[in-house]
Amino acid sequence: MARANLNKDPDEVAAMFDGVAKRYDLLNDLLSLGRTKAWRRSTTAVIAPQSGMRILDLAAGTGSSSEPLAAAGAEVISADFSEGMLNAGRKRYPKLNFVKADALNLQFKDNEFDLVTISFGLRNTADFDKALRECLRVTKSGGRIVVTEFSQPTWKPFRLIYTNYLMRALPVIARKVASNPDAYIYLAESIRAWPDQANLALRISAAGWAGVGWQNLTGGVVAVHSARKP
Repeated sequence: MARANLNKDPDEVAAMFDGVAKRYDLLNDLLSLGRTKAWRRSTTAVIAPQSGMRILDLAAGTGSSSEPLAAAGAEVISADFSEGMLNAGRKRYPKLNFVKADALNLQFKDNEFDLVTISFGLRNTADFDKALRECLRVTKSGGRIVVTEFSQPTWKPFRLIYTNYLMRALPVIARKVASNPDAYIYLAESIRAWPDQANLALRISAAGWAGVGWQNLTGGVVAVHSARKP
């Protein structure tokens, strides 16, 4: 795996996720110091799923983000481009509708979904501006997008501690517990290279979305951006 940058090779990224799929959720909980479930609950609250909603969950992985949406009665398509993640998801949540999909070239019709969401996956696309435009295309007029992604802590002292954890402690932990530690080094570097809250909001607006706002979680370690299609 090449060092992280914003020009990611889709085949390399897919292969990386194939390799970590079986233990992905467990390791995420460990490496996030137990915050992953809380972040997903906050994302679900922003989405506010309900019966009758048609939702596309991109980069759904093993389905952890999709399951609470479906449990609320929404019709959910759990999409991912990693076969390994999809296979792990089908075993874990057999009732979910898993579909292989490329965020840069979605196979869905225009104006098909009430809401599109992507959690911790937008930064792994080769062209996230194009991915945002594709999300806009498949969303109904007045529909929404919800993007949950790692971001920048807002308090400078905490930001320094967090950056040191990402680039020093996380790779050490990953080497001890992960079968593919280079994948987690890549993930740490991709987080560090990612736009902060305000700059991501500008890119979402530039893709054609309106009313962009965000909610910081864990002091800005994660941000939930939301917007609507005009």
